[in-house]
Amino acid sequence: MPENTSCSSASTCTRSSCEGCPSKDPKSLLEEMNAYSNIKHVIGVVSGKGGVGKSFVTSSLATLMAKAGYKVGILDADITGPSIPKMFGVKGQVTGDERGMIPLESKDGIKVMSINLLMPNEEAPVVWRGPVIAGAVKQFWTDTCWGELDYLFVDMPPGTGDVPLTVFQSLPVNGIVIVTSPQELVQMIVKKAFNMANMMNIPVLGVVENFSFLTCPDCGKEIKIFGESNIEETANLLGINLLGKLPLNPAYAEAADKGEFYNIENDYLDVAKEILERI
Repeated sequence: MPENTSCSSASTCTRSSCEGCPSKDPKSLLEEMNAYSNIKHVIGVVSGKGGVGKSFVTSSLATLMAKAGYKVGILDADITGPSIPKMFGVKGQVTGDERGMIPLESKDGIKVMSINLLMPNEEAPVVWRGPVIAGAVKQFWTDTCWGELDYLFVDMPPGTGDVPLTVFQSLPVNGIVIVTSPQELVQMIVKKAFNMANMMNIPVLGVVENFSFLTCPDCGKEIKIFGESNIEETANLLGINLLGKLPLNPAYAEAADKGEFYNIENDYLDVAKEILERI
């Protein structure tokens, strides 16, 4: 019998401890926001597997909302594979004062906190076990002076492991965006992320399909490199919004490689913008 007798599964649970259990009251595990932060909305960006462009979608949403005049930050929770600073050309090491760690900013004013901004060498591997990684993610919330933000986007590693569980239990997440690509296998993984969010009582704002098509530079025809999409059917089946279908565009990759992602004009996420503004 677990120690948390208010848990809905207490009578049937065989665990010796409630630590890490998704059935535990999520409010009991929430970490306090940094005293010098005022964040109105926390949005998680998740994917059931890697390689679908989750960081790209996180950066696209952040850039979209920043261009619309909102104050935006990105918490890079992908501790072992951080890419956000590189995409926005954010370099240097985070410093701190009595308020906590001070995130660095991109040229368009997006605040960024990432493990790469704490390492002396951005190419050094982070060889940490799960509990240490989870602790770092919590500190990015509790010990970072984010100031006034309308939206904090949390870029999470793929899967349904330690970090998503920590974020869902420790941060007041207003909703998540699931990222996928057209392959049938990935559609199955979408359902895993969706079911985890439901288990944790986290609202699913919708799904974004990345790599939907490539536009031929000569004739303008849309080429479905990964085959025909069935994301509309999947979204309807799960009862969630389709937030956008993003093309495979070499200009996006070039901007990210140059650290100039803030220059991207992405016209495919208008539905996502509307839903974020309605939260």
